[in-house]
Amino acid sequence: MLDYSSLLSKKALDIRPSGIRKFFDLVQEMDHVISLGVGEPDFVTPWHIRSAGVYSLEKGRTHYTSNDGLLELRQEICRYLSRRFRLEYSPKHETIVTVGGSEAIDLCLRALLEPGDEVIIPEPSFVCYYPLTVMAGGVPVKIKTLASDQFKLTVEALRAAITPRTKLLILPFPNNPTGAVLDRSDLEAISAVLRDTNIFVLSDEIYGELTYGEKHVSIAEMDGMRERTVLVSGFSKAYAMTGWRLGYACGPAEVLRCMHKIHQYAVMCAPTTSQYAAVEALRNGDEDIARMVDEYDLRRRFIVDALHRAGLPCFEPRGAFYVFPSITASGLSSEQFCERLLFEKQVAVVPGTAFGESGEGFVRISYSYSIKHITQALTRITDFMETLQEAPHGESIAAHL
Repeated sequence: MLDYSSLLSKKALDIRPSGIRKFFDLVQEMDHVISLGVGEPDFVTPWHIRSAGVYSLEKGRTHYTSNDGLLELRQEICRYLSRRFRLEYSPKHETIVTVGGSEAIDLCLRALLEPGDEVIIPEPSFVCYYPLTVMAGGVPVKIKTLASDQFKLTVEALRAAITPRTKLLILPFPNNPTGAVLDRSDLEAISAVLRDTNIFVLSDEIYGELTYGEKHVSIAEMDGMRERTVLVSGFSKAYAMTGWRLGYACGPAEVLRCMHKIHQYAVMCAPTTSQYAAVEALRNGDEDIARMVDEYDLRRRFIVDALHRAGLPCFEPRGAFYVFPSITASGLSSEQFCERLLFEKQVAVVPGTAFGESGEGFVRISYSYSIKHITQALTRITDFMETLQEAPHGESIAAHL
């Protein structure tokens, strides 16, 4: 019999499974669970965008596109970035269409990193940065962000993390899971630290359209930063197009050429139908974004207030569609809190530790669900907190399996 432990890559074996998916999988096996765990819009992709995809199929547009994506789509991406965020890129030389934003992140890491290069990752943050860095041969250097700093990356923490081996800084803002944003003054301060170094930036701006009270600013807008930044974004969050699996990256032509080569061999091109739908989204989707953002903002304010009343203090998020309340008053760890809430009250949220060790003491709750859905879940969460005041702390998940 084969010894698979000797066949499989140690890097792959050492990767920890997603903490988000652990609870998602458990929910699928249970009845009557209210989930606030998955970061997916509850909106259906707007009809005019779906219709563009259907029309492309009716016209027989089912062949490969250019490796970099339809030129028509790349042109629309560049017009969109110029119109919405004052960023100028060449559609032919500085833009690539990818299979979701995650592929764009992977391409950037593999194009830039040599074995041993250090990558600074502010945490808590999305689950893919750490494992993709490791698989690309890099060394993750985690920076803990704090609720007292509004979960922002501070200049002091950044300076302390930089070494001669630092190659890349990942900027995951607006942030999943905390909802933190960086404003222009924050980005100017970070840029001042980086300008005289050889450190590159991967700026994940997938939630750039989902901000509340202030417009998103990209670090690529700062003086001297465009030439050292790859901007990653996509269509899943702003346009409710998660299942279409479409993202993109923009950046210096030299870096994009290397990303293109990896993409060319690994993927070939992004889905053709999705690309035609995305053209329509960019041309005529501004009103869809505004409508969804207004609804998210209503949910955001509702859920933050309800969590405070339930005894779960919460930093007020300014972006994305997540809240990251402290659960320390429960006396439970993040994992214990989520396990007991799931099995005792049938509500699913995600442990903060799924997003890095610094997430201990917090849970991520998504408000990409209807107010009715959120209200039902919060009623159960409030009951759970009241129960904890009356009974000793309970069992682990193992007792229920």
